Amino acid sequence: MKKDRRMGDFGMGTAFQPLQEVRAYWEGLRSGSEPPARASLDPRGMERSLENVFLIERVAHGVARFRLAGMHLVQLLGMEVRGMPLTALFEPAARDQVMEATEAVFASPSILTLALAGDRGLGRPAIEARMLLLPVMGDTGSCDRALGCLVTLGLIGRSPRRFSVTREVSEPLQPQVWPAVAIERAALSARQPDPARELAEAQRPFLLQPKRSAGRGHLRLVKSDE
Repeated sequence: MKKDRRMGDFGMGTAFQPLQEVRAYWEGLRSGSEPPARASLDPRGMERSLENVFLIERVAHGVARFRLAGMHLVQLLGMEVRGMPLTALFEPAARDQVMEATEAVFASPSILTLALAGDRGLGRPAIEARMLLLPVMGDTGSCDRALGCLVTLGLIGRSPRRFSVTREVSEPLQPQVWPAVAIERAALSARQPDPARELAEAQRPFLLQPKRSAGRGHLRLVKSDE
């Protein structure tokens, strides 16, 4: 496993386009070197990448649990992931490393990108992935949430998949240097805010659920009291 503080082209290929879109949306929300607030996240701003998006909450040192997740993560684990620890996606040997890296996302705060390789075996063909974690300010004013995106290349197979870490890139937050064109694209993809909806979102978090249709499957928003 390789640790690095340089982003370079890591995770920025065409195949991992959702990572770019989610990061551009997040960059457009934050102010200076501060992460954006949880209340400012609107799933409509990440509409094209929702099946790969998730939100985690820090519950203890190095421990984060899924608050919501797109259907791609459900397909990878073969079950609903809401309430499960982030480390459920990883092989036991990688979990301590993931916990340490995740804690830095909240504590620094910093941006984390991981290159992943799936476990292999019967019903588990070769698969690789990229995971992005972006710090978010929680309702209490502390950085205890993270917006995530997970993209895989390869067939999921018949069995639940878990991953090892092959490369880790950590970027301490700095004033925005993300290309302006990416921020503009993210801003254009979001619709005008609806005050009544924003009030409802502040009171109740959103979940991602699949919506069946005759054509291509897509996601819809479902309200859920916690």
